[in-house]
Amino acid sequence: MRSDRKKNRKRKHRLAKFFIKLLVLIVFLAGAMLGALTVLDYNPADSEMIIIAGTSSARPNPGDTIKLLSWNIGYGSLGDNASYFLDGGKDVFPSDEERVKQNLFDITTFLNEERADITLLQEVDHRSRRSYNNDQSVYIRSQIEGSFTATFANNYKSFFIPYPIPPIGKVDSGMLTLSVYDINLSTRISLPSPYTWPMSLLQLKRCLMVDRIPLKGSGKDLIVINLHLEAYSDEESHAEQMKVLMNILEEEYARGNYVIAGGDFNHTFSNVDLSKYPQDSDKWAPMIVDTTAFESNWNVLMDSNVPSCRLLDKPYVDADKSTFQYYILDGFIVSKNLKIESLHTEQLNFVSSDHNPVILEVTIPSETNSEAGDESGDESGDESGDESGDESGDEG
Repeated sequence: MRSDRKKNRKRKHRLAKFFIKLLVLIVFLAGAMLGALTVLDYNPADSEMIIIAGTSSARPNPGDTIKLLSWNIGYGSLGDNASYFLDGGKDVFPSDEERVKQNLFDITTFLNEERADITLLQEVDHRSRRSYNNDQSVYIRSQIEGSFTATFANNYKSFFIPYPIPPIGKVDSGMLTLSVYDINLSTRISLPSPYTWPMSLLQLKRCLMVDRIPLKGSGKDLIVINLHLEAYSDEESHAEQMKVLMNILEEEYARGNYVIAGGDFNHTFSNVDLSKYPQDSDKWAPMIVDTTAFESNWNVLMDSNVPSCRLLDKPYVDADKSTFQYYILDGFIVSKNLKIESLHTEQLNFVSSDHNPVILEVTIPSETNSEAGDESGDESGDESGDESGDESGDEG
């Protein structure tokens, strides 16, 4: 009897030692992972030059109408068959690699059909585990017809994202701009982040990609900004990101340049009619950006007729479409020295992405009309445009 009690005590003692060792091992591994994530954290500078791929000698002329297309392609993995755990769905990864390839094929087919002069894409993966390690930037560029220049800026880069189960793993993703015109300078501008260490190690490093396109026969530039702003931040953090964006817009506009910012704002402009898409109080709701403060110099554009995004709380295919939460998150901010010809969101029914593409057409006024409309703008544009355009061209 006494021998049995002694054996039980030894067994409990061994079991306790085992769990203590296991706990120590878990703590050690977690610490090692945190240390590795910290040391290898993607930490871009406030401003970085971007390599420009491809070649094009084309430049827009005063009087030309330019077609732009913006589309968050959901790294080819968030088609109508997908849900996503962060939106309340169950999926971490897409169903299979073939579906990702089909989504990307459909996306590039649509881009070739639309033949936009400038295409702004968000959530383009560059060998990420969540999209089966394919280089989507290279694939898209290889499929687009004609001559163009291309720029790519990372906004999400980590050797390992350890959540959920199974973990997301390696992520390398960003924004891709394609232009039939000659981009002679491209810059990545970091945006303020609402996250502090250690949460910042697992979050996107949001940025603006600012591309400069010289106009033909003019000292002015067309400035095109590709963006993907914070989704889940508080109002103050998003306001800080918008402030950085608006400062750049205003600086370029004051120089007499023509300026367009487009992409996934992850928020809705206050001038958008949302009556067609009532907000479910139990689901994620975007903040509303008050546009009245900057509408004197800017056209702030989102199409209220077609939703640009759907919630990923469940698959879209074969479901009751009336049960979905829709959003209008994608659009453009355009300087008022450009003439708006049209804006619409293309209804693709979220087959290849959880976003629909938004298409904008603008006309660059003739120099005569521009001078008559904004005398001071032209003076500054002639002065700074010649300097910045020539110098940046040499650097790029």
